[in-house]
Amino acid sequence: MRINQFIAKSTTLSRRAADKAIEEGRVLFNGVHPGPGQTVTPTDTVTLDGQAITPDVNNMTIVLNKPASYVCSRQGQGSKTVYDLLPQDLHHLKSVGRLDKDSSGLLLMTTDGQLANELTHPRYQKTKVYEVRLNHLLEPIHQQMISDHGIDLFDGSSKLQLQSLDQGRTCWQVTMQEGRNRQIRRTFTALGYAVTGLHRTGFGPYHLNMLAIGKYEKIK
Repeated sequence: MRINQFIAKSTTLSRRAADKAIEEGRVLFNGVHPGPGQTVTPTDTVTLDGQAITPDVNNMTIVLNKPASYVCSRQGQGSKTVYDLLPQDLHHLKSVGRLDKDSSGLLLMTTDGQLANELTHPRYQKTKVYEVRLNHLLEPIHQQMISDHGIDLFDGSSKLQLQSLDQGRTCWQVTMQEGRNRQIRRTFTALGYAVTGLHRTGFGPYHLNMLAIGKYEKIK
């Protein structure tokens, strides 16, 4: 297999990150710096940052139902982290994308760098589904603006698919293929609303189903 794929299967790096590591000289192939298209066979030795690596045929991925007030980083800086919810033998997993501290719901964590890249790279356009609660009812004109035209934000237009979840028009299912930083919150804030609850229920082919808050399940 190509060396960037080999690294992605052996570490939590994506193929793109593996290519960057090769460019930076962090990777050696049989003791020399490889080219980006280098092919790796079972008899070859590949090292990353001086450590020999081998493909992990037993990659692990879990779905965690993250509670609000937990952060996704390892260093909580005074806050609780998602690793506080996991046993020590799962602390090597890395989150696929992030949910901000105030958000809850589906968080994928994995050792599979290739899977992480396929779920997060913009070209794959994986669907994400959220349940969003607003501080007051969403005006029909604002619903139309968000769904049909998009809202201009500093990093581009934000267009979301909306489906009402209650008659009071304060709870909405939001479906999107992007995932820019705090995009949903910023979209509603631009129209004068505050998001009081944001809960992710789906990410690509993965769903929370009946998984309880704060719990996890292994999916591969």
